[in-house]
Parts: sequence; structure tokens; C-alpha cells
Amino acid sequence: MADEAIGEHWFEPIANHMGSAYLRYSFTKGTINEIDAIVRLLNLRVGSRVLDVGCGPGRHAHELARRGIEVHGVDISQTFIDLAKTNAPAGSTFERMDARAMSFDGEFDAVICLCQGAFGLMTAGGHDMDVLTGIRRAMKPSGVLALSAFNAYFAVKYFESAQFDADNGVSHEVTEVRNQNGDVMEVDLWTGCYTPRELRLMLEKAQMNVRDIFSVEPGSYGEATPSLETPEYLVIAFASPFQREGAC
Repeated sequence: MADEAIGEHWFEPIANHMGSAYLRYSFTKGTINEIDAIVRLLNLRVGSRVLDVGCGPGRHAHELARRGIEVHGVDISQTFIDLAKTNAPAGSTFERMDARAMSFDGEFDAVICLCQGAFGLMTAGGHDMDVLTGIRRAMKPSGVLALSAFNAYFAVKYFESAQFDADNGVSHEVTEVRNQNGDVMEVDLWTGCYTPRELRLMLEKAQMNVRDIFSVEPGSYGEATPSLETPEYLVIAFASPFQREGAC
């Protein structure tokens, strides 16, 4: 998709301000654990071709490429794409693209969409379904998906500083972010939050088959039963309803 076809998303000014300081935040420090789990759960192998939707500065894509997995990352932030391209390992490529309007067609063995990378960053209008539809289209018939989503139960139970819109399932928080120089910017953050039931219904509507949903938190991906006590869920789903093992 040409850059001029992409309208600005509310997250772009935040990404532009943070730049490489994004990677200082604690939630970015668990990349190896997260990729260890993703490689195992998706049965990724050397030579597998993976699409990283909402790749940010490329931390997951870089780690996959270091393991011999071919990965293409897309993100709406040109700042993050430029960072991802810096010192990118062989086998990883990146481009600016709106995840709501991806044009890939049956090209990837697997798709990852982690850490609210595109999915969950929509304030309203059903755009998370647009992201899922594009993901499904991008997958080969034997393709498999790993997607993280914010836990609605956790948000209601623990987010005392945020406002939760029960009608739309969106958490709104006003907070501060810093750039490399320590300059502060006050920002609004909107995060779509989901229950396991909602995630299963959405994936089914996008013509994917959910195999597992696990309770996880950044840097601690495992196979825990869904609960109220972790900030995220990790969904493992297949493009084909008949697929039962990773086929990458």
C-alpha cells in the first residue's frame, strides 16, 4: 500500500515522539521468552515465512530472523519501520502499511500480531475485524496465527487510573511517554479489551479456527488457562478448520 493511501492513526504521533525510547519500556524486555513460546506453539522452522502485523521497531521480527525464519514486518508508524530496518538481521524486511487494509494474499505460513500490534488499537468502528480479515487473507491454507489481546476482565478489575467503556469494550488512559532525551508528552491511549468468548467469535467470523487461548503477560508467555489475573490473552488459531498441528 502506498504511503499516501494511509490516513494518520492516533498512535503515530506517540510513536514519533517515543522513537527508540519505546524499547526502554519494561514490556519490551521479554522478547526471547515470547519468541521461544511462539516458535514452539506455531511449530515454526527454519525457512518458515512469517508476517508480523504491527511490528513496531521490529523486536519480534529481528529475533525470528536470527533463528533462520523469514519475516516481513508491517506497521503504520514510519518512525518504527525506520527503526526496524536499522541493523535488521538477514531474512527480515519491513514496510509501512495500515493493518486495516493489508493486501497480502495467501503468502505466509504464519502470522503474529503481538503486544497490541494493530489489533486492539482501534477506538471504534469495528476495525479490529478488518485487521483479522486481512490476517486471514495473508495466510496460506495451512497457516497459523498467534495474536495477543488485552484481557477485558483484567482491565475492569485492575485499571483504576483508566476509564473503561463497557459499551465498546475500550479502555482509555491518559498517561505520559518520554523520548530518548527524556522529554515528556501527555497522551491518550485507547486499548480494545476482549474476553476469550469474544475472541473465539471474532476469529470464527474471520474464518479462522481457534485452537487455544492462554493467559499471558509480556515476557511470560506460557500455556496457562484463561483467567482474570493476567493482562493479556494469547490466541493460537488456524486458517483451516481441519488443521490441528502447526504446519510451518
